[in-house]
Amino acid sequence: MSKVKTSFFCQNCGTQYSKWQGQCNACKEWNTIAEEIIQKQEKVAWKSEPASSGKAPRPLKINEIDSAQEIRMDTTDGELNRVLGGGIVPGSLTLLGGEPGIGKSTLLLQISLKLPYKTLYVSGEESQKQIKMRAERITPSSENCYILTETKTQNIFKQIEAIQPEIVIIDSIQTLHTDYIESTAGSISQIRETTAELIKFAKETNIPVILIGHITKDGNIAGPKILEHMVDTVLQFEGDRNHIYRILRSLKNRFGSTSELGIYEMLGSGLREVSNPSEILISHKDEELSGTAIATTLEGMRPLMIEIQSLVSTAVYGTPQRSTTGYNAKRLNMILAVLEKRAGFRLGAKDVFLNVTGGISVDDPAIDLAVVAAILSSNEDIPVGKGFCFAGEVGLSGEIRPVNRVDQRIQEAEKLGFDTIFVSKYNKIALKNTGIKIELVAKIEDVASILFG
Repeated sequence: MSKVKTSFFCQNCGTQYSKWQGQCNACKEWNTIAEEIIQKQEKVAWKSEPASSGKAPRPLKINEIDSAQEIRMDTTDGELNRVLGGGIVPGSLTLLGGEPGIGKSTLLLQISLKLPYKTLYVSGEESQKQIKMRAERITPSSENCYILTETKTQNIFKQIEAIQPEIVIIDSIQTLHTDYIESTAGSISQIRETTAELIKFAKETNIPVILIGHITKDGNIAGPKILEHMVDTVLQFEGDRNHIYRILRSLKNRFGSTSELGIYEMLGSGLREVSNPSEILISHKDEELSGTAIATTLEGMRPLMIEIQSLVSTAVYGTPQRSTTGYNAKRLNMILAVLEKRAGFRLGAKDVFLNVTGGISVDDPAIDLAVVAAILSSNEDIPVGKGFCFAGEVGLSGEIRPVNRVDQRIQEAEKLGFDTIFVSKYNKIALKNTGIKIELVAKIEDVASILFG
């Protein structure tokens, strides 16, 4: 018997130490360092086929490397394809994170039932009967989906060799364990080792693997940060369990953009793709109300129309409050200072509350002009016209600065039936003969005079 080797790991960030200490030097958390057994057996979990006849790879000149386009596997889900950059890349490892009950397992089970490829869905959290009950609710039947309830990686690889699937889905990585590490499932060393085994398997067989990962109370994916560095793609499934809409974001993608966004609606029969996000991001109301304005923003290649809501009222307790949901609070303070200093609006003694509807967070500076319009509308108690929308960044001197891809924003506003769009007069607009009126403005005062006379 070889001597048992142990080491100490921070359960929050995964930093390794030779001895126990109270505080982690990396993340500064207290009492998170625990001892784990790291003695590995002299075996390998996945043995690759001897296809290379023992030859080591040799370096190639960059112009000798074949640059043919990688063939992607269609997931039959338009939103997931967009976020991944066109589909699943063979041999890639994708990590999907999200809060408990948000719909991670439902999304991947729904996709595995519709895929035209032979799929192995490995669950370490539910029984086969539970998965069958959920599958019947989502879709009638599938001939290509195999369900396996197992947590030991050695047994999973044996079943993979027997079934020969084209895609493997693991639910979840925190439930897996390997015999070659003597620690409990979900520990730092187990997560690191099982992920390394799956990466080795995916790269040597060219079979893509999709992992589900739990998240901590801070919203980060549980386990060591190195887990996110090891995989090719990290997806985040967001939303409020009390609402029916879910947002799929890409936090890391070696094969595509990280700025794309996928939107789903949670129904009793599974997740429905929302191809027109503006239907959920804009409120449908019969009467005009003050304090609302429509902004045009971009998420990746997709233009979105979002509603900005504002409430401005006299500060009751002396110190005015500044509260935002879905918008940067520091940027709101900057805009309020610009309105006070440059445009002469007295907002220093008033409470200002700002909300981006639909539960999404937006960092696009092009929504600044809509924020200004919503705040002034609430302050004056005069509604902004239903047919108005805005696309402009506000500078510190009160000027309206141009934004990128303004033509695409104008086309989206016209498609959704808006009459007038406010943009910076310094924007270069290539569109001709548009059906929407383009209002060119240079300063905040120009916007205020047009909207409120």
